[in-house]
Amino acid sequence: MPEEAKAEAKPEAEKKEPEKPAAETAAPAAEAASEKPAEAPAAPKLKAKRKKTYFWGTGRRKSSVARVRICPGTGLFQVNGKELKDYFGIERWRQQATSALAVTSTANKVDVFVNVHGGGPSGQAGATILGVARALLEMDESLATILRSKGFLTRDSRKVERKKYGRRGARRSFQFSKR
Repeated sequence: MPEEAKAEAKPEAEKKEPEKPAAETAAPAAEAASEKPAEAPAAPKLKAKRKKTYFWGTGRRKSSVARVRICPGTGLFQVNGKELKDYFGIERWRQQATSALAVTSTANKVDVFVNVHGGGPSGQAGATILGVARALLEMDESLATILRSKGFLTRDSRKVERKKYGRRGARRSFQFSKR
């Protein structure tokens, strides 16, 4: 019997919790409802976005990979979020990277955005050349003869040769000792 008394006591305890009157629970809901009409719903602002058309090209050189985007613009050239002169410190590398634009005379007509990684600055500049040339070719196929004659569409396949066992490098052996 004591177990039955405990079981009956639990529902009574739940019933003893003070219930809020219906007027109190309805009051916050009424306040929330009255606040919403007071604040006029903001009309969605539609921005007139011009959708830019990007042309993509991928360039590789040594162990560097460059992903290049080109769109019609004013001549902006960014490499990894930096300006060209900030990223490539040496003038020769800057000229290399922009040589495809100079040959096709599109330097001030397009914006170029390059993401490049791997290797050193020389390989990255070479990868950028190929990427820019491929993106220009995708943008305008009539530039193919100019780009191909200058060698911008040819991948330079030279890579570092791997080290061999029993040698100091790829080909260099240890110094020979006669005695």
